Amino acid sequence: MKKILLLGSGELGKEFVISTKRLGCHVIACDSYQGAPAMQVADESCVFSMLDEQALRAAIAKYQPDLIVPEIEAIRTEVLLDVEKAGFEVIPSGRAANLTMNRDRIRDVAASLGVRTAKFHYAESVEDLMAHAKAIGFPVVIKPVMSSSGKGQSVAKSESDIQASWDYACLGMRGDRKKVIVEEFIKFEFEITLLTIRQKNGGTIFCEPIGHVQERGDYQYSWQPQLMNHESLKAAQDMAAKVTADLGGAGLFGVEFFVTKDEVIFSELSPRPHDTGMVTLVSQNLSEFDLHARAILGMPIPSIECIEGASAVVLATKEGRDPTFQGVDDALSERGVDVRIFGKPTARPYRRMAVALASGPDALARARAAAAKITVQ
Repeated sequence: MKKILLLGSGELGKEFVISTKRLGCHVIACDSYQGAPAMQVADESCVFSMLDEQALRAAIAKYQPDLIVPEIEAIRTEVLLDVEKAGFEVIPSGRAANLTMNRDRIRDVAASLGVRTAKFHYAESVEDLMAHAKAIGFPVVIKPVMSSSGKGQSVAKSESDIQASWDYACLGMRGDRKKVIVEEFIKFEFEITLLTIRQKNGGTIFCEPIGHVQERGDYQYSWQPQLMNHESLKAAQDMAAKVTADLGGAGLFGVEFFVTKDEVIFSELSPRPHDTGMVTLVSQNLSEFDLHARAILGMPIPSIECIEGASAVVLATKEGRDPTFQGVDDALSERGVDVRIFGKPTARPYRRMAVALASGPDALARARAAAAKITVQ
């Protein structure tokens, strides 16, 4: 039985714990607050800030895990690099966790490998941001180098938006790095997440591309498969394989791309299951969580089979504790629909609280209709 220390215990971590428990693992779920979703299904839990170096070292020393599995970006990743040298296995690797914690570092890796990215610069002050935005040309996308779920992300359409974008990015930053990335606004036809699996005992394999739509920098709904021509798909797969090979290790990576009329452009990468990939709970024979579990445990993945599926998020609209959900019965009355309530103990505006899933023809319309029936009280 493998002992897993899960760093971050949100809704993605909850599904991952379920997948690993089915394979006989013992999981300790960690997060900064008690009662986080993954803690509800794990064997043990531990509450501390992953940015607290001493607390992180203490948890690793206490539990002596076989595998350390990050679920969030906001981790003191220097600790992971250290403990990896001491013999602990970090998923997918200490280097991957360290680089992908910050958008600037993973973007630099992609650019150094010759992977096509949007034009970008970094800024550590509003004056820097203004200068770089002018050099790239408006509109520009501005994001904190360290954040998640779209926090702090905005589009500056002109010079008059720069101060507000800087303030918003600073508000949404995680960690202690006051730094943003400013990049060209890509006029894409669609965005995809290409779930890329590096195996311990086999080659790199891919899921069918997942299309998704974002608002406020956070995904709202996704569908699989996203249809695209063979040349564009091959280009995305080649770039994903190149970047993940450089990061090393085994596991599932969520690699995001913009797809335009003429090219495929690398956007971001997460070395773990991806929020848009929740659709795989209904669209694949093995979900992204099953695939991540098998990959890190060195278990075989004979085939990945895909049918039409979609997911749509349910958001909170107000602050509150111990939220309740109305309309779930109505949502479940839709043909081929399932609902996953995450079990977050608190709510706030735009916080993702549940997801509606649908499979089969017209899956996206049915998933969105189901999600619209659910309200968070």
